[in-house]
Amino acid sequence: MIRASLLFLCAIAMAADKPAYQEVRKALDSKSPQFTELFASAAGADAYQKGQGVVSEGGNFIFAVEASSPPQIVIDENEPKPMKQAGSNVWVHTDVLQTSRTHNFSYLVDGKTFGGRTDVPAFGPYSYDKPGVPKGKLSEKMVHTSKIYPDMKSDWWIWVPAQYDPAKPAAVMVWQDGEVLVNRELPSRAQVVFENLTHEGKIPVIIHVLISPGTIGTRRMRSIEYDTVDDTYPRFIRDEILPLVAEKYNIRKDGYSRAMAGDSSGGICAFNAAWQMPGEFSRVLSRIGSFTSIQWHPGKIDGGNVYPFKIRKEPKRNIRVWLQDGNGDLENEHGSWPLQNIQMANSLKMKGYDYHLSWGNGTHNRNGGHSELAEEMIWLWRDYDPAKTDASYTPDPAEGAKPMWRVKSLSR
Repeated sequence: MIRASLLFLCAIAMAADKPAYQEVRKALDSKSPQFTELFASAAGADAYQKGQGVVSEGGNFIFAVEASSPPQIVIDENEPKPMKQAGSNVWVHTDVLQTSRTHNFSYLVDGKTFGGRTDVPAFGPYSYDKPGVPKGKLSEKMVHTSKIYPDMKSDWWIWVPAQYDPAKPAAVMVWQDGEVLVNRELPSRAQVVFENLTHEGKIPVIIHVLISPGTIGTRRMRSIEYDTVDDTYPRFIRDEILPLVAEKYNIRKDGYSRAMAGDSSGGICAFNAAWQMPGEFSRVLSRIGSFTSIQWHPGKIDGGNVYPFKIRKEPKRNIRVWLQDGNGDLENEHGSWPLQNIQMANSLKMKGYDYHLSWGNGTHNRNGGHSELAEEMIWLWRDYDPAKTDASYTPDPAEGAKPMWRVKSLSR
């Protein structure tokens, strides 16, 4: 690989603002000598040098790599494509890829794989600001000291849409690992999605509670809170956090109007809350959920690995569940994330739950869930009626006509 000069790298690193996709694309189309510098600045100088750089907006992608011989690009395990020369030893490829999902890519240089990345998000249109859409408000960070988890301190925030009316009780959605959503744009763009969907009436007015895992001194409590299969954490949210929200905002108290969401251990945490207390939380967004044995202590307490079987053998709960995972997710001593999520989907389907499994080629990465957030929210809150406090969730007829999930091909 051809290395840029030290001065060039320093100039890129010191750039105050990254160029936008449109600026990079304009330089490429006009064959500007500034293209390489702009691309490296937008993608990151180190990523560009390692063959990991990409610049995108929605489904529009620009890939660029340095090579002394013509390279090819492989996107999502498809057939290799040739690249065009855009300068001395600089090669580019532009593509329009499916949005609301992630993509993988790598390069072939002299027949050998070079660079590449997994889990590159292609955000849909609801993930970008739209004219005339009012912005919501994020609170300052608050710190809560728990009694249910004695002396545990948790950072948390409240996000409120502009359409909130104190005279009308609002729905509630609690996000585990909530600090991930605090930044308005990357990595999640969640606040933008909430604004666009609320403005268009595709979701109700929702108060979003963003809560981080707690600590007791230097001890991180995330796995104990999230991966333990009992009612402790849902009680913590119901009895300690939501009353604090209710002091500030007029919120709904029925489970029909309350959702739990999270990624990884936060994903099983969201499901566990609804399973333990379906009358309090009936809508579940579980992304790359850790339905594995992380907090399983045989003979003492269950771990998330038991849930596919509990679903099949215990009475049905009135809950709605969106699962998201990919075939590149984790495989370790705690279990198999992809296989367990498939098991979850089949168990939910077998018992007649209103569920959806979003399946891709991602790894254990939040970008898959971030990229499809609009679809998740619309599905989870579809048919919501503020005049109701309860409803019986039934599967989408289209899902009912489909077979069980099966592994038809292996990765080796």
